[in-house]
Amino acid sequence: MASTHASKYAFITDAQFEILLANGLRAIEQEDFDPPPVVKLFTPDAGATWLLTSIDPHDHDVAHGLCDLGLGYPEIGPVRLTELAEVRGMLNLPIEQDLHFHPDMRLSAYARMAISAGRIQA
Repeated sequence: MASTHASKYAFITDAQFEILLANGLRAIEQEDFDPPPVVKLFTPDAGATWLLTSIDPHDHDVAHGLCDLGLGYPEIGPVRLTELAEVRGMLNLPIEQDLHFHPDMRLSAYARMAISAGRIQA
């Protein structure tokens, strides 16, 4: 049965939510699991970017990925989807999904590049 959790987040489709959730289950089973990002989110009127790879199967509000708040210190870690839904930039615009993003690397490769550059370059 498909999940209905994604419908409350305009920036993630139901299909993406299911992939993120499946990745979350696999991450529990496989310690070194390093998938490519499923979705790239950004603030259109600020410098924040998120590359999400999974959702915690025990708490569907917690996603995992590479987070960059635009301050020069991107890092891999958790983020609450309800908090992302509340984020607004300088013009009060909500987070959007980069529809042109097609991952060609695993998350760890994006993280190495982002840490080196001080920002996500995807």
